[in-house]
Parts: sequence; structure tokens; C-alpha cells
Amino acid sequence: MNQKYNSFRDYKPDGHNWITLASGEYYPDILKDACDLYQPVLVLFGQLVKSSESSIRLYGLISEVNSQWMRVQLCRVFRKYVSPSTPVEMLKKKKKAKEIAEQFGHKFRPIQEVQASFSSRPVRDEALCALLWEYKDRGKKGYDLTQRLFDLFRSYFPELNIQGPERAGKDILLGDIFQDYPNPKRPVDFVIYDQENTVLAIGLARYDSDRGGAQEDDRTGGYNNCANEILNYTQIHQLKTKILFINDGPGLLLGSMWDDYSSIEESWTQKIMVLTLRMIPERLTIEWLYS
Repeated sequence: MNQKYNSFRDYKPDGHNWITLASGEYYPDILKDACDLYQPVLVLFGQLVKSSESSIRLYGLISEVNSQWMRVQLCRVFRKYVSPSTPVEMLKKKKKAKEIAEQFGHKFRPIQEVQASFSSRPVRDEALCALLWEYKDRGKKGYDLTQRLFDLFRSYFPELNIQGPERAGKDILLGDIFQDYPNPKRPVDFVIYDQENTVLAIGLARYDSDRGGAQEDDRTGGYNNCANEILNYTQIHQLKTKILFINDGPGLLLGSMWDDYSSIEESWTQKIMVLTLRMIPERLTIEWLYS
């Protein structure tokens, strides 16, 4: 190991050299594909608007759409036109549609105004399609990160076994890893085993695009709680299991993110390691995993 770098904090002065940037898409190049993808959503939304006597009825019709993908897109359009203060995560809960309409329906924009506004826009509404396109690849950068992590880890540590969803997929629950884990539904992204199936490390992987403020505090606070919970358990059971936080992206360079992650690593000496992908060959060793 290069002795210049002993901790995540030591990399901060030239942190920009140690992060990897996910590829993006250019505007307005995306507009044709965006309109092709979302025009059917806007057409159906327009049909539902015309057949609804109220905005509550419109929401009810949207909640009855069978296709989950289409229903979620319609909810996003509904939010833009009818109820910008209602989160899509709430609107798309099909089983709670009646309850949501009762609680928030009085704040919905009147259907006549919705109809007039929708009719004023072209069917291939480039502005709205571009907004919807932003949701399409949400999470893709994180999936790319985990796939590259798995590939990199296997190339450097072929004798070890790394398990978890390499792209989209169900998180690993620690209750499935440790039978008596006190918080069995604690989700993690990957687990590293040795050849005897001993758990060497528990890991979380995230791509930070541009986090800051409250989101930054939530992320690092959640990491800190997760680390304390896991390591208190391993300490009680005299396990040598480590924690790996794989984080990458330009968000690391914003605000106090780098310092916050450094503090988390330093809170449990030799038990936690925070890494970007580029740091794995430099810092992560078989000796540390077994120590």
C-alpha cells in the first residue's frame, strides 16, 4: 500500500483525481427518444382528462390503470398538472387511492383548468417529455457503480466471493445473513465471503451525483447508524466482519461530504473503510479483510 494514503481523509486534497464520473446524455439530443417514449403517456392522460368530471375522478381513473409503468408515468404527469405538492411516491400507491383523494383532493387543481392547460400544449410536449426522461435513468448510475465494483473486486480477489444484486435487484437483508440479527430487515448491497463461507465484510454502494444540505446529512447519518448497528452486533458476537462503504461521484466533493465519510471511517478504527472505485487497488487488501 502506498504509505502516502492511509485513510479516506488523506485523499481529500486531490479528491477530484479519485472519483469516477458516470456518463450522461446531452440536451437536446434526448428529445426525440423522450417524446417517442412518453407521447403514449400524454395521449392517455389527455383521454382520461376528457372523460373525467373532476380531478378526483381523474386520479381515480389513473389509479385503475393496470400497467405499473404507465400508472407511475401518469401519476408524474398528474402531479405536474393537478397536484404539485403531492409526492409521486404517495400518488402511485394504488391501494390508497381513495384515502389519498379524500385527504388531498380538495387541493387538486379544478379539472376545467387542467383541461385548458393540457389542451394548450402539443401532444409531443418536449418540455414535459424531457422532465419525465430525467426519471427514466434514476438509479442507473448506482447500478453501474455496483456492477463495476463486482467486476473490479473479482479481478483483484478471485479467491473471495462477493454476493448481492449487481444491478437492479432485491437488497440483501442482514436477517438472512445472521440468524439472530436484531434488525433483520436491515438492507445492504453486498456481502463478501471467504472460501469457508465466513462473512468478511458487509457493504453499501452509492453513487453521489450532487447531494448536499439535508440529503447529505440524511445519507451520512444513515451510514453512521448502520455502521454502529452492525459493528455493535459483530463486537458482541466476537466476529471480525468489516464494513465497506463504496461511494463515488462528484457529490463527494460538495459540502462536507468527504469529511463526513472520513469521520465515519475513523469512528471504528480498522473496522470501516470508505472507498471510491479508484481506491480499491490502492487501499483494499486481503490482509485488512482477514484482520
